[in-house]
Amino acid sequence: MKIVIIGGTGLIGSNVAKKLRQQGHTVIAGSPSTGINALTGEGLSDALENTDVVIDLSNSPSFEEEPVIRFFETVGRNILAAEILAGVKHHLILSIVGTHLLGNMGYMRAKMIQEDLVKKSGLPYTIIRCTQFQEFVPAIAAGSTQGSEVLISGTDFQPIAAEDVAQFVSRFAVAEPAGGIVEIAGPDRAPMSQFVKAYIEATGDPRTLVANDRSEYFGATVPQSALVPEGKALLGEIPFAQYLQSLTAKV
Repeated sequence: MKIVIIGGTGLIGSNVAKKLRQQGHTVIAGSPSTGINALTGEGLSDALENTDVVIDLSNSPSFEEEPVIRFFETVGRNILAAEILAGVKHHLILSIVGTHLLGNMGYMRAKMIQEDLVKKSGLPYTIIRCTQFQEFVPAIAAGSTQGSEVLISGTDFQPIAAEDVAQFVSRFAVAEPAGGIVEIAGPDRAPMSQFVKAYIEATGDPRTLVANDRSEYFGATVPQSALVPEGKALLGEIPFAQYLQSLTAKV
């Protein structure tokens, strides 16, 4: 197969490209640095010629509401239009578990726009909704820090390793289009505060964790279980403890 990965040089994209090439597929890792700019449309038509599968792993450089909505809407329209002209057989995007429940967050609204564009495109598609990455826990701690304290809610949490995400994306990319939504998550589920506490303790972080009963995520009120799968999900194999071990091995 010829597979084009939009956002193919990022954390997930580069790993997916490696896995698919090892399987013998022809892979183009698309990004502005490789001459394929999904935001402007530059290079898309040429890249998608004779392409079987497009994997959209693009991400907005801004998390502010207006820019992020504009990014996902523009990129989504550009990619899908180019795919229709090229006769692409399968469009896959990586979305977020709980997107449809978190309309009070601009980024999640933008991801819903992206999903809706795919559903209405007429193209065979797969939408993978993914829980937050294990690798994002340090950023969650940083974003919740006030002085020497990390204020974290007890929101349900089930983070997945980036390696497992890449494995699932690679697997679904070469399968028949799902024609719907597939959810993936990590093997461990607990309150968010427990994951952040484990991270702080494992890394010898001097900050103090202060857990609370509020259901919040980056300052926004969220349903208690919005960040975990609603029903049956495919689970990754890498436990959070293994991620923590990888951090301490680097110290």
